[in-house]
Amino acid sequence: MNWQELMARTLEECGNFAKEVPDLIGAYEQMGKVAKADGALSQKTKEFMALGIAIATRCDSCIGFHVQALVRLKTTREEFCEGLAMATYMGGGPSYAFSAKALNAYDVFSK
Repeated sequence: MNWQELMARTLEECGNFAKEVPDLIGAYEQMGKVAKADGALSQKTKEFMALGIAIATRCDSCIGFHVQALVRLKTTREEFCEGLAMATYMGGGPSYAFSAKALNAYDVFSK
């Protein structure tokens, strides 16, 4: 999988949709800012939670977005693999395959 191309295409498609429903997407983006803000849980912890959900739901573009966020938050490969271990444990075989995809995305985005 080419993660760079997938994410570029996803951003383009989301941008096109956002033009059609700007109020909805504006509200969604505002909800994201509130949900992701540091609080009792760090932003990094919240991004790991989101990545686990993305793996469980098998959403490649969601995996890409949350891996990029974790790279931006300076997540080490060791931290990342521990998070993937938990996602795999909770989700079984399908999560194992999508955790492997997420690790590939981490390696691509952390270069």
